[in-house]
Amino acid sequence: MPLQNPRVAIVGATGAVGTELIACLQERKFPLSSLRLFASERSAGRTLAFRDQGLPVEVLTEDSFAGIDLALFSAGSGTSRRFAPAAVRHGAIVVDNSSAFRMDDAVPLVVPEVNAAALAAHNGIVAVPNCVAIIAAVPLWPLQQAFGITRLIAATYQAASGAGAAAMAELRASTGAYLAGRPFSPTVLRHPYAFNLFSHDTPVDPETGANDEETKVGRELRKIMRTPELPIGVTCVRVPVLRAHCIALTLELPHPVAPDAVRAILAAAPGIRIVDDAEQNHFPMPNEASGQGDILVGRIRRDSSDPSGRTIAMFVAGDQLLKGAALNAVQIAERLLL
Repeated sequence: MPLQNPRVAIVGATGAVGTELIACLQERKFPLSSLRLFASERSAGRTLAFRDQGLPVEVLTEDSFAGIDLALFSAGSGTSRRFAPAAVRHGAIVVDNSSAFRMDDAVPLVVPEVNAAALAAHNGIVAVPNCVAIIAAVPLWPLQQAFGITRLIAATYQAASGAGAAAMAELRASTGAYLAGRPFSPTVLRHPYAFNLFSHDTPVDPETGANDEETKVGRELRKIMRTPELPIGVTCVRVPVLRAHCIALTLELPHPVAPDAVRAILAAAPGIRIVDDAEQNHFPMPNEASGQGDILVGRIRRDSSDPSGRTIAMFVAGDQLLKGAALNAVQIAERLLL
């Protein structure tokens, strides 16, 4: 049954994604009847602005969801595992940004431009995919529909925002220290961040050589696009950018396809803006992706290493905090109203 003027809660309201959730609800004029904000004890008592009023941040408990119709979670997988079932017991629908339920067969993993129909099968919880999976899926899906994809290789350039507000603050602080010639010891990330990049800092599987982020992206893309056997290879790298992820995508297709045909399909697809000006060497960049909701797509070309013409390369950029998290969650919420 569609939600009507729901009473909404945000869990993790003071975090990087939580603050973007509040902004998205306001900017998109989401038709809620009330909004409550929840976070940990250390954030209790703060006031956050929403629609020209100050809303108090409350301490989250299992009884917080009485009278809530829709709960947007962005507080980590441990919090989601503990509190999302409590929200559902109180009658709320949960849209969860954590990894807690993404690979649960009973929980839809949704990118609205790709698989909004999956929302019909939810049992109270809807999962928001990993930010890289979202940013990749938006351009991959129309090409999967048009041509089919037989193999995918991706290399990511992931911003600080993917590791939270503390990592963004560390990038700012370490950059300032570097430029001033001051020593700086990282406390949030394992490696120095200013003017550096490094492999995504998650455990590496000794058998596959893939880290958790790389494994996660492959599994989630297969679930979102309903392609369980699609071969996917991913290399995830953290770069010194504040909030927009970039991905180099190489797609093997069943038959030769001209780059112009790919460009035409993507130009007509929802949630995509083509940025592909070879004459001006103007292609997707994090600074242009930040602060807006489209996935920027460019560098669309044949992969010259494949003489068959079946392989297409491209470069994409998307705001990790918006389409990669908060905006995708609010778009899901909007679909639940229909």
